[in-house]
Amino acid sequence: MSAIEKAAREAVEAADNTELTRQIVAILAAQQLLNQQQPQQPAAPAQRFDAKKWVVIGGVVVSVGLVGALFAVAIAVGAVCATACLLILRSMWRDFQKGN
Repeated sequence: MSAIEKAAREAVEAADNTELTRQIVAILAAQQLLNQQQPQQPAAPAQRFDAKKWVVIGGVVVSVGLVGALFAVAIAVGAVCATACLLILRSMWRDFQKGN
């Protein structure tokens, strides 16, 4: 290999490296321009604590609980009355069957 061929090969490699370097620099410049053009969107602002909302939720929960409790008491009272009525009627039926 002669010195001229070696120099020619090195010149071609240098030209390739120079072109590759120019492309990398162009890509980096384009990315920087895109980053400058796109404004950074701020994170969603944190919601403020709304006491009114929680008071309303608490009031609804308490109201539903009270209605449920009253409904349960009404069912219990009805069951006791029905049981007492059936016991009295059974006693009366037995007395009637015995002839009293």
